[in-house]
Amino acid sequence: MVNNYKSVWEQCLKIIRGNVTVQQYETWFAPIVFESFSTEKNTLLVQVPSSFVYEYLEQHFVGLLSKVLAHCFGTNVRLTYRIVTDKSHNLSQDVEGEQPVQIEQQPKAGVNKSPSMLDAAKPQEINTQLNPKQTFANYIEGNSNKLPRTVGMSIAEHPGKSTFNPFYIYGPSGCGKTHLINAIGVRCKELYPQKRVLYVSARLFQVQFTDATRRNMVNDFINFYLTIDVLIVDDIQEWATAGKTIDTFFHIFNHLFRNGKQIILASDRPPVDLQGMKDRLITRFSCGLIAELEKPNIDLCIDILNSKCRRDGLKISNDVLRFIAETANGSVRDLQGVVNSLLAYSVVYNCNIDMHLAERVMKRAVKTDNHPLTVDDILERVCRHFNVTTQQVMSRSRKRDYVSARQMSMYFAQKYTKMPASRIGQLIGGRDHSTVIHSCTAIEQRLKVDKAFVAEVTSIENSFKLKRQ
Repeated sequence: MVNNYKSVWEQCLKIIRGNVTVQQYETWFAPIVFESFSTEKNTLLVQVPSSFVYEYLEQHFVGLLSKVLAHCFGTNVRLTYRIVTDKSHNLSQDVEGEQPVQIEQQPKAGVNKSPSMLDAAKPQEINTQLNPKQTFANYIEGNSNKLPRTVGMSIAEHPGKSTFNPFYIYGPSGCGKTHLINAIGVRCKELYPQKRVLYVSARLFQVQFTDATRRNMVNDFINFYLTIDVLIVDDIQEWATAGKTIDTFFHIFNHLFRNGKQIILASDRPPVDLQGMKDRLITRFSCGLIAELEKPNIDLCIDILNSKCRRDGLKISNDVLRFIAETANGSVRDLQGVVNSLLAYSVVYNCNIDMHLAERVMKRAVKTDNHPLTVDDILERVCRHFNVTTQQVMSRSRKRDYVSARQMSMYFAQKYTKMPASRIGQLIGGRDHSTVIHSCTAIEQRLKVDKAFVAEVTSIENSFKLKRQ
């Protein structure tokens, strides 16, 4: 008799399989184990692997279960779950379904149809949240990103079918992580339009989860993410202190990974440095491929700048491009911001993009840890000290104060900027590199023998420090 009831349950599973997605069936129904059926109590007992599965079935599929059980076992069947609480010690807990199985009205004569297809929730099209402008076509390859870029393209072409799952990318801010993970998602959606691809920041995921908790809709929140084929999460280091968010993502991660769905994660640090993240999640992050994105070197920065200039129709000399690349500290965001600013200046003021304009823009657009001085900064302070104007220093006049301020400016420019002598000379009155070298030598020689002059130079340097604070 037990075998007969077990075969009835197997018939139930066949009907359920026809009313849910393959993913839903494999996740929630395939793990259910038939235990027994009591004719006296009209109760079906099944075993589920965890309380999470029990809660999800009760929340999302109780209606479907009611219809199927009424069709196969008869009306007024009550469903009881045996939840495994400790596998190692073979401990479990029996819990009756929160809602009794509803009585299914028997169909009228002449319309007796098997419920081989019931009303099933079919996943709807979603907004991928991807940036269509961030593609592989404009993601310039260099030594610092060659491995992550190559792996990313492979994943986009074969999502969930490679050993690179999950794909964990980390690197400092501005190195191109967000662009790369977006490019993977955009390419994957182009190749597989039917796949559900979603990009989400860790902060937005946490906000969504908090809102779902407040509205008592956590199961709906989880159910949505369980339908994703390619899940891309950015800046996961922001979950460091979000315990409940981490626990929820753990269940989502397990489900997607177990069902061969692609997971792509980005962070500013490797998994082992994710403070506050639980070990069980860190080990899962590390089981696929961990790839580091380094800051682009100067050559790659120049390639990125050239690419953006071509797209924006800008003409910038090689010297100016190299200056921008050297000053941006390897930040792709800074490079893009500088080019956008140069474009705006050139259009509004109808001027050429030269070194002087680049310096002004870099000063305002690029933030660095030590706030390096520019030639403009140096000229301003030196001119104030000598009570002369910038135009007088730039002039060809040999007046003593003008020459002193000019030589002092060249000396400080060589000391505090990364510019070669030829570039410093161009910015300070259009002089050649030999004039700069002579000026610096003259200042250095005087510092060795003139204590009053040392105090004067120190005073000007202190004014630089005050400006930089």
